[in-house]
Amino acid sequence: MLAFIIQRLIQACGLMLSVALIAFVMFQFVGDPVDNMLPDSATPLEREELRAKLGLNDSVITQYARFVGNIAQGDFGISYYNKMEVLNLITERLPATLELVFVAVIISLAVGLPAGVWVSLSRNKWLTSLVQTISLVGVSLPSFIAGIVLIIIFSVWLGWLPSHGRGEVMDLGWWSTGLFSKSGWASIILPALSLALFMITMIMRLVRSEMKEVLRTDYIKFAKARGIRQRSINYGHALRNSLLPVITIIGLQIGGLIAFAVVTETVFQWPGMGLLFIQAVNYVDIPVISAYLVFISLIFICINTLVDILYRVIDPRMKSSNH
Repeated sequence: MLAFIIQRLIQACGLMLSVALIAFVMFQFVGDPVDNMLPDSATPLEREELRAKLGLNDSVITQYARFVGNIAQGDFGISYYNKMEVLNLITERLPATLELVFVAVIISLAVGLPAGVWVSLSRNKWLTSLVQTISLVGVSLPSFIAGIVLIIIFSVWLGWLPSHGRGEVMDLGWWSTGLFSKSGWASIILPALSLALFMITMIMRLVRSEMKEVLRTDYIKFAKARGIRQRSINYGHALRNSLLPVITIIGLQIGGLIAFAVVTETVFQWPGMGLLFIQAVNYVDIPVISAYLVFISLIFICINTLVDILYRVIDPRMKSSNH
C-alpha cells in the first residue's frame, strides 16, 4: 500500500507540473500582462520598468521555474481586474463552491441510491419504465436549462425560494458558510438541485445495472438456497457489492461538479469560483484563469488518488493486483 501511495504521489506531481506548464503558456501567449496592468497613457519607461519588475525579460525556462516555485508557495500573482492577490480571491470564493457541491452530492446520494435500488428490485414494469424515462430526461437536460426551469417554477411562479445569491452568511475564521441560516439553506436548494440532477440520474442508473448484475451471480443463488432472508440478500450482499463502481463515479463527479459548477453559479449568481472564472474570462484576467486551472486540476488529482486508495482498501482483490 505504501509503494502504491508513493507511486500515485509521483504521478500526481508529474500531472501538476504539466498543468503548471499549460497555465504558464497561457501567461505567455494570451495577451501582454503589461498592457493589462497599465493604462494606455503609460510611458515606454513605465512599461519597461514593470516588465523588469515582473521578470518578463528573463528566459522562458527561468520564468517557468519561477512560476512553478511561486505556485508551490501559493503565489498566483495579482488579478488584473480586481487588483488584489489571486490566492485571496480564491480563498474567498472557494467555500461557496465547496458548500454548493457538498449539498449537491448529498442530494444525489439521498435520491439516486434509493431510486436505483428500488428500480432494480421493483416488479412494477410500468413504474420502473416511467422512472427510467424521466432519468433519461434528467441526464440529457443541460444544467443551465434545468436551472432556468427551477427558477421559473420555484422563484417566479411559486415564490418559495430565492433565485440568486447565497443568503445570510456566517464567517468561521477564514471560512464562510450559509448552512447555519434559514436564508442560506433557502438560497442553496435550487442551485444544488440543478447541479445534482445529472449525478442523480447517473447514480440511479449505475446502481440499477450493478444490482441486476450482482443479483444474477451464483453466490446470490446460493444465499437464497441457504434460506437467507431476501432483505439481507438485497441490501447486505447485492447492494454492498454494487457500491464499488458507485464510489468511483461519485469521486470523479465531485471533481466534475466543482469544475463545471461554472454554469450553475452563473445562472444563480452564486458567488463561488465558477462565477469568478467567468468574470476572469470576460476581462481576460489570466492570473485568475491560471489559478482556477491549477486548483481544479489539484482537486481532480487528489480525489482520483483517494478513490484509488479506497478501492484497494474496500476490495481485497485489488491488493493482489499490480495495477
